[in-house]
Parts: sequence; structure tokens; C-alpha cells
Amino acid sequence: LIPPDASTPPIIMNKPMKKKIVLAMALTLLLTGCGKVPKLENGKDAVVSFKNGDKISVDDLYTQMKDKYALSILVNMIDKKVLEETFKDNIEKAKKASESYLSALKESYDSEEKLLSAIQQYYGFSTLEEYKDQVYLSYMQSYAVEAYAKEKITDKEIENYYKNMENDIEVSHILITPQVTDKMTDDEKKKAETEAETKAKSIITELKDAVKKGSSVADAFSELAKKYSEDESTKDKGGSLGEVNKTKLGDSYTNLINKAYTLKDGAYSTEVVKTDNGYHVIMRNKTYDKKDLKDVKQQIIETLAKEKMKKDNTISVNALQHYRKEKGMEIEDSTLATQYSNYISNTLASLTQEKNNTTK
Repeated sequence: LIPPDASTPPIIMNKPMKKKIVLAMALTLLLTGCGKVPKLENGKDAVVSFKNGDKISVDDLYTQMKDKYALSILVNMIDKKVLEETFKDNIEKAKKASESYLSALKESYDSEEKLLSAIQQYYGFSTLEEYKDQVYLSYMQSYAVEAYAKEKITDKEIENYYKNMENDIEVSHILITPQVTDKMTDDEKKKAETEAETKAKSIITELKDAVKKGSSVADAFSELAKKYSEDESTKDKGGSLGEVNKTKLGDSYTNLINKAYTLKDGAYSTEVVKTDNGYHVIMRNKTYDKKDLKDVKQQIIETLAKEKMKKDNTISVNALQHYRKEKGMEIEDSTLATQYSNYISNTLASLTQEKNNTTK
């Protein structure tokens, strides 16, 4: 099982140990009721009875458990209610994303049973449905954090970014992907990487030869892309990635786009460019006129929000706190209220210390 990474939702909930997750689930069942149970004289449910007539009630058990295990699941229950009210339009999107994520996990395993075993080992969830529900909540939390970050972007920040923003460019590429599998040894993986890089270098040589023989760079590059590129979405278009900039294609293409901006229009890279996707030969086709601020404002806000989320490691906590307060959330139980307050303050202090340590 591969825990969620950059391409999937961060699990923003406070991450308890596996034992705590299991016990928190048990607590949920107690709170919601499950099946017919004997009654105490005062009418409260009993979860344990003895032949002498003694009973242990749900309230007794809850009192013992809440000091250690209740807060984790309570915070998730709060966020589910708050975020589904605040971000109604994102509910279906989050559900589909969680289903897609789980489907992708299932494809990595020989059977659903093996996947469930891995989920139980890593997270302690007893069913796939329970895990999917947590992933769904994580997506909702991530949408909330992004929305909060966007709200924090000022007009001055937008104007400064626009002032220094480079023009969009059109870039073409030829992608060679290393034929690496998880079952390979390190030496086999290294060999596959070397073979892919060597092939990309040979394409540059072939491109140079074609230009020497009289072909235009654009025509030669286009033909080689159609012949060799392993990017099925662009090869038939001569490798064209279209109109791009340093944020449009995402982090996996950062090296490629940065290199493209160092080229002149009509020039190609004489060295292979490595990205997470493989080895690229690239060409800068043309430069576009700078768009009006009103046409790129939303794109700038999204870019600045992502930067803010990367730089501020406390933003997730502050964002969820913001939306909880916005809905007037109050924890009536004094013990849990104190736990929650301590949890927030301790988490923020820990994250701030972590940030300070990394900037030293």
C-alpha cells in the first residue's frame, strides 16, 4: 500500500496510531448504537453484564475511552459536517476522487483481500469502505485548505506576480520513458534508465543530422516526435505541449519548462532533459504576447495559493480551524473541549518549530 502522496489527497486529520483508530471506530459504534443490548435500571445501555446483576454502561465505557481516543474521531465528524455544508459543490468531486483513488490501489494488488490486509496494516481500518470514507474526507479537507489559501491572496501579491510573470511559450517534446518495473533489481532499473537516456541522446544526434541536411528544425523535430515519442497524447501533434508556462503543466514538468525558457524561439535542447516522466528532447516553438491581468488573474491566484500551501506548514490546521469557527462549532463536553484546544495549540507549536528548524 502506498500512502497518499502529492498526486492524492493529504490525510489532514490528526494521525493517531493504528490502535487508536480501531478503538475510535469502536467508540463510534457505541455512540451510534449497534444491535439490541441489555438495559441498566436507569435506562442507559449496558455493554457488559454479570450474573450478579452488575452492568457496565455505555456511559461508563465512553468516560474511560474519551480521554484517550474520542478526540480523533470527533474531529473527523466535525469536519465532515462543516465541510459538506461549506463546500457542497465539492462533495461529488470528492466522492469520485476517493473512488478513483481506491480503484487505482486495487489495481496494484492481486486481490481485494490483499489490499484490505494492507489497509488494515497501515491504517487499521476494518473495511475498504471505511478507508474510502477517510480518503473522501481527506479530499474535502484538501479542497477547504486550497480555498482558504486563495482567500489569503492579496491584490498586491497578484499585481507583483503579474509584473514579473514571463510570457507563455509553446513547447514541443519527445519523451522516452525508462522501461522500469517494481520487480526489477536496482541494477536492472539503472540499466533501463541508461538505455532511455541513451536513446534520447541519439534522437538529438538524429535531429542535428536532419538539420544539417537541410530540413527545418520544426519539421525535423515534428517527424522525430511522431517516430519516437512515447507521449501518446502529443506525438501525433509533433510533440507539441501547446501554450504553457512555469505553472501550467504541474511540478512533474518543472525541469522541462525551466529549460525551455532558456532557449530562443525555434531552438531545441542539445542536452537531454530529465523529469519524473522520463527523458525529453525539447524545442521552444514561439513566445506569446503577455495576456491582460484580468485574463490570468484566476491562474495567478491558484499559483500563489499553491506556493502559500507549500511554504506555510500550519495552513492546513488554520484553514480547518477557520471553517469550524465560521460554522460556530462549540464542543460542549468540557473534557473534549480542553483536549481539542490543546491539540490545536500543540500542533501549531510543533509545526512552527519544525518550520523554524528547516529555515535555520
